[in-house]
Amino acid sequence: MAFEIEHKYLVKDTSYRDMAAEIILILQGYIDRTPERTVRIRIIDDKGFITVKGKTIGDTRLEFEYEIPLEDARQMMNLCLPGIIEKRRYVVPFEGFVWEVDEFAGTRKGLVLAEIELPDSSTPYTLPSFIGENVTGRPEFYNSNL
Repeated sequence: MAFEIEHKYLVKDTSYRDMAAEIILILQGYIDRTPERTVRIRIIDDKGFITVKGKTIGDTRLEFEYEIPLEDARQMMNLCLPGIIEKRRYVVPFEGFVWEVDEFAGTRKGLVLAEIELPDSSTPYTLPSFIGENVTGRPEFYNSNL
């Protein structure tokens, strides 16, 4: 089984931009976004992905992600619920972990969230200076609810 353990934070400044090793443009939509499961379609550059996630319990949930043909992903975007998300992701290595900082565009412009994936819920880590309030487990900050 594939589990995702993720902590999510609001971002308080733009220092992550100078720290980023990579910037990725992401387009994503949701076929299903019920509390029990989400089914996400994502286009990153010239690649398509489908992701199925289970219900979040604390900071953990089941996650299965697979690459799919780009044209299939484009067609599946037409099946998604209203509210396609556009965002720029900054990949920030910091003290042995990788932080993903998402700057949202469109109607969500101005929202910036940072996530860190962990091997275990109790794994210790240091917060970079750009990290603000911890919003882990708050449904209003789940991408599927944005």
